Amino acid sequence: MTGLGYEDRVLTDGEWRGLLDRWMLEHVPGRRVLLVPPDLTRCYSFAGAITSYLYRKLSATHEVSVMPAVGTHMQMEESEREAFFPGVPGQAFLTHDWREDAVCVGTVPAAFCERVSGGLWKEDIRVQVNRRLVSGEFDSVFSIGQVVPHEVVGMANYTKNIVVGLGGREMINKSHMISAVCGIESIMGNPDSSVRAVFDYAQREFLDRLGITFILTVTQEEKREARLYGLYLGEGRDTFEAASALAAKKNITWLPEREKKVVAYLEPSEFRSMWVGNKAIYRTRMAIADGGELVILAPGVRQFGENDEVDACIRKCGYRGTERILPLYEKGAFEGLEMVAAHLIHGSSEDRFRIVYATDPALLSQKEVESAGFSWADVRELLDVYRPEEKETGRIRGDGESYYFIKTPAVGLWRV
Repeated sequence: MTGLGYEDRVLTDGEWRGLLDRWMLEHVPGRRVLLVPPDLTRCYSFAGAITSYLYRKLSATHEVSVMPAVGTHMQMEESEREAFFPGVPGQAFLTHDWREDAVCVGTVPAAFCERVSGGLWKEDIRVQVNRRLVSGEFDSVFSIGQVVPHEVVGMANYTKNIVVGLGGREMINKSHMISAVCGIESIMGNPDSSVRAVFDYAQREFLDRLGITFILTVTQEEKREARLYGLYLGEGRDTFEAASALAAKKNITWLPEREKKVVAYLEPSEFRSMWVGNKAIYRTRMAIADGGELVILAPGVRQFGENDEVDACIRKCGYRGTERILPLYEKGAFEGLEMVAAHLIHGSSEDRFRIVYATDPALLSQKEVESAGFSWADVRELLDVYRPEEKETGRIRGDGESYYFIKTPAVGLWRV
């Protein structure tokens, strides 16, 4: 493992570029290179800048392709790719379709899943990845992404970027459900979660032979830009552990007590669906008091799911909590879409606090939001009240009320 990380300052351009340059000199990539970065929903990951730099360095002498690890997210539009990956031409991009492109490379046995989940999950899980990843057409694979608290796996990235970001239906569905049945509070921010153990098994038994280089970042958002505090490169779990240790310090905020009111802002260019926008719920639920309130300012949210299949399922069932969703799951109501059941459980407050989703009624109406189980407000009015562009994350006192404001919920975890 090679890495640089600081708690108190960002890496300079010379430092992070120099680290990448040294790695490539010591580990000369073959002629055909695949870069696997995240999509625009990880806009503060610094992965866009790293991907663009690697492409510029390698494309003169190598055949370089870029396949964003979109998982079940919608494909990036051309304008989004150009903004996130400046200088990377459109013809360099490959797409991953989680429903069509994944092939099975092995199985995580039920006995192992039962052991690491404390008996809560007793099924096999097939490990599926994009067929081109294992076809032999690439000599080197670089998986690029941000380590940050995550609702399904505990700490995002490392093998998750491959088995979920370039994964297939079964692994995506079942890993989400393990998180749901084990409880999001036991998962969030935990680098040794039950789901991570499943991913580690997949890496150890089926993916190590691919020799994937993981390029892991630790960042914070400052003034609408990603600030890079750590960069770690390697093929093994020690790379992930080093990044996780710094991410725990930079991305987890410990509060002295639970808040009665939290206001979270979802940047419209980053969040177009509740599937992604509900990070405002996942990352704050351990910081909100019983009987409290979470207000989500979501001016760009226009749908529930990232695709029509998921969107329709969310509209049908709603964010009703474990007591209503789990019985439906056990009756087979989510067959082939078990990840949606997990998402609906994670996105509920379990009736512990009130969630107000403030949307633009021209994009997502009051009727639609309320039918899904949330309270609703007109975001156009609340933007005037809260003025999120003028605020930074922290306690706000004024305008006749006191609340905790979170400007970029996707890059942190708030808890007591």
